[in-house]
Amino acid sequence: MANFTVNRIESAPIEGQKPGTSGLRKKVKVFTQPHYLHNFVQSTFNALSAEKVKGSTLVVSGDGRYFSKDAIQIIIKMAAANGVRRIWVGQNGLLSTPAVSAVVRERVGADGSKANGAFILTASHNPGGPNEDFGIKYNMENGGPAPEGITDKIFENTKTIKEYFIAEGLPDVDISAIGVSNFSGSDDQFDVDVFDSASDYVKLMKSIFDFPSIKKLIASPQFSFCFDGLHGVAGAYAKRIFVEELGAKESSLLNCVPKEDFGGGHPDPNLTYAKELVARMGLGDKPDSNPPGFGAAADGDADRNMILGKRFFVTPSDSVAIITANAVQAIPYFSSGLMGVARSMPTSAALDVVAKSLNLKLFEVPTGWKFFGNLMDAGLCSVCGEESFGTGSDHIREKDGIWAVLAWLSILAYKNKDNLDGGKLVTVEDIVKQHWATFGRHYYTRYDYENVDAGAAKQVMDHLVNLQSSIIDINTTIKGICPDVLDVAGADEFEYKDPVDGSVSKNQGIRYLFEDGSRLVFRLSGTGSEGATIRLYIEQYVKDSSKTGRESREALAPLVDVALKLSKILEFTGRSAPTVIT
Repeated sequence: MANFTVNRIESAPIEGQKPGTSGLRKKVKVFTQPHYLHNFVQSTFNALSAEKVKGSTLVVSGDGRYFSKDAIQIIIKMAAANGVRRIWVGQNGLLSTPAVSAVVRERVGADGSKANGAFILTASHNPGGPNEDFGIKYNMENGGPAPEGITDKIFENTKTIKEYFIAEGLPDVDISAIGVSNFSGSDDQFDVDVFDSASDYVKLMKSIFDFPSIKKLIASPQFSFCFDGLHGVAGAYAKRIFVEELGAKESSLLNCVPKEDFGGGHPDPNLTYAKELVARMGLGDKPDSNPPGFGAAADGDADRNMILGKRFFVTPSDSVAIITANAVQAIPYFSSGLMGVARSMPTSAALDVVAKSLNLKLFEVPTGWKFFGNLMDAGLCSVCGEESFGTGSDHIREKDGIWAVLAWLSILAYKNKDNLDGGKLVTVEDIVKQHWATFGRHYYTRYDYENVDAGAAKQVMDHLVNLQSSIIDINTTIKGICPDVLDVAGADEFEYKDPVDGSVSKNQGIRYLFEDGSRLVFRLSGTGSEGATIRLYIEQYVKDSSKTGRESREALAPLVDVALKLSKILEFTGRSAPTVIT
């Protein structure tokens, strides 16, 4: 048993350590500056009450991106010096963000210990590698992201930090080998428990879904399936779940070997970056001629998802609405009913229509999964989702990419339970179009302008706020752009008062609300590592089932034209086109 002592290291504040909606994300070259990671970790320990640190059990793992292994060793040493009793690490440092949440909530150590929180090392869907992005965030004992009260304290601490503590004499722990390493400090014992990354998560998924019925679907010769891990941490779960548990062929898995640089790709499951899957599913510039019936992808840390049918894309906003509409019948976990549902404000109102039909309470929250967590902890929300490819439920306190894939496989299995012996299968496209026929269609698109000069981005947002002083002038401008677009009925900056703790979140996005239920929403994203990302959301609701079959680009063209000219994005930023269109 190695012995260690506690070293106090003098430090000083480093500018720019304010956590965004999902932690602190910067370029690797920023994180590898002297004291940078150490300052943030110590500031986090200092933001927690002493009883939440001393003698605690913490999870430290992530999506395996470049610098993760070094960061894990640093955090282990700092945890020991700050009085943490034990650290749990997923084998090879790998745990998906949803798996971390599951481990915090569900895992019991051999000595009966339970986790008190977690450091998650991820920059989610952002690229990885020596010249790319790294990130860190802290999750609480409920398995969910730290609330603003904690992240604000962390940031304040980073601005005044003078020292941090780190263990001297504590060797690097072999995180490739499962087992417990024991160490001794001046006061107490300190352990590092390296455990299998997938077991706890797989056990949880099997308690939620009817795996035998999904296995029957996958075994049907009429059904074909493809999953793309984008070389993220989802690969640590895909083979275990889809191949070993559900019987899919290993050839149905794409890019499921986790890599520090995600294979040089951008691990974001959308139509722009998941090019190989998009082509395999018969879409994109070079579509395969014989695509499978169902396809899905997850992002770098496996909390986001994309769902595809044969030559058919399911929008994330439609996906959460369809899961909600079918959850009670298709997913055993929900068989006794749903408590309520929630969506982020920019997400389309497709979920609202389903909630109204099912007499469910609906909550509209700011972007950021932590807002759903409060509702779930209070028993108010069962299913929730974001337009940014995040879907989940109250089984954990993070969005969950593989959960969403299993939810869709469950719906397909339920819809086809009588068709597996030779009848024509109900397809993803059939399910979506039937949903539109029942509930109407929310035409929807999102324009992302990434790495925009921060000053120019602020000019755009200030301009949009100033316009809201006169609805009459807005409508006069719009009529000059496109006379066929209906008038704006209201405009505001979205503000949310949490019904559980009463906290208020202001300036959460600029909204223009039209008379027919259409919306334009503008917001700055907090998930980039440098510059600013302007996100523009455009939505039009059509109830008439004879008009739900148009191409989104055609249906939304007038509103897109209005949005671009009203916002003056080209004039302020110089950007003639978005980086990504979803």
